[in-house]
Amino acid sequence: MQNFDDIRFFKDDEVNPALQEFMKHPMVKALLQFTFPDLRSEDIRAVLNECHSIADFQSKVIYLSVEKVLEKTSEGLTDAGFDNLDTSESYFYISNHRDIILDTCLINYTLHDHDLIMTASAIGDNLVQKPFLMALSKLNRNFLVLRNQSPREMLKSSLKLSEYIKHLLFSEDRSVWMAQREGRTKDGNDFTQQGVLKMVGMAKGDLDVLDYFAKLKIVPVAMSYEFDPTDMLKMPEVLAKRMKEDYKKSANEDFNSIMQGAMGQKGRIQINAGPVLTEEDFAEIRKKELSINDQLKEVATLIDQAIYRNYKLWPSNYIAYDLLKNEERFTSEYTEKEKRQFDRRISRRVDVKNPLALNSYLLMYANPVINKMSLNE
Repeated sequence: MQNFDDIRFFKDDEVNPALQEFMKHPMVKALLQFTFPDLRSEDIRAVLNECHSIADFQSKVIYLSVEKVLEKTSEGLTDAGFDNLDTSESYFYISNHRDIILDTCLINYTLHDHDLIMTASAIGDNLVQKPFLMALSKLNRNFLVLRNQSPREMLKSSLKLSEYIKHLLFSEDRSVWMAQREGRTKDGNDFTQQGVLKMVGMAKGDLDVLDYFAKLKIVPVAMSYEFDPTDMLKMPEVLAKRMKEDYKKSANEDFNSIMQGAMGQKGRIQINAGPVLTEEDFAEIRKKELSINDQLKEVATLIDQAIYRNYKLWPSNYIAYDLLKNEERFTSEYTEKEKRQFDRRISRRVDVKNPLALNSYLLMYANPVINKMSLNE
């Protein structure tokens, strides 16, 4: 078997030693105190001492951490579509990506509630540079996507990543989660990057790429937050892109986004799983006799359409669309009170005298409506 040590998560016998090493780290202590506010430190230590596998750690600690986050920062999480999946099967979940850590945590929380196989999840190594973050990610069954490499190194690591995903799905019967694109969607416009699919298809061996995708049992997942707690943090990058300027992240930007994403108010949250992509879906693409690149483009469109179809639109989305277009098209989807609240949100976050900033902020919430409408054209 290929050596995946540089990208894999912890093996079960590595879990307890890692917990013993990092339990006194200030950030880990803060996470544990947040999760167990009524327990004394020796009782928390006893909980960690009982964790001898990732499954132990996820069910005894992380599930409860996510529950606390939802309780304090949201008006509840609902889901649909997961009941149609088989609890004995592993799946390849591809979702839109809005929050660095929370997206995958909430998907696994939902899978746990439905007794489905939880995922190994891809995370960029740029997000886990601090040793305690690296340990926490490996304790949560995250595997690394290596960033900032030369083209030659990138080709090698992409092939290894592809082989690892294949190994997890078929040799370990482990579900896998991956975002549809590199990095979070900053402007609310969710689309699948062909490059992600190209990497996934590298491990196809002798199979035709569409036959391989059919074997993966791809489930498109739509993540929908009523309010993005990091919307203001995303604005500088969105504005720089629109003004065609280079954008350089500040030193702690990703870490601040992780904290704000976890602790900021999100309103309601909905996660919807679309139907598994089948051989019939890919057969339709094959009929068109396209080049490999164009086949990947069609697969990306298939995933995008499933995400748009299953995306839950909130009053905030409809209000942003009407404000952006200066229309009253969706007034039946929200109340005057909800509109006033959203207006206040805008005025607190954006310089409303700056048309580009206002337009960019509204697009962040309106793009899901525009994408959903595109399905009916």
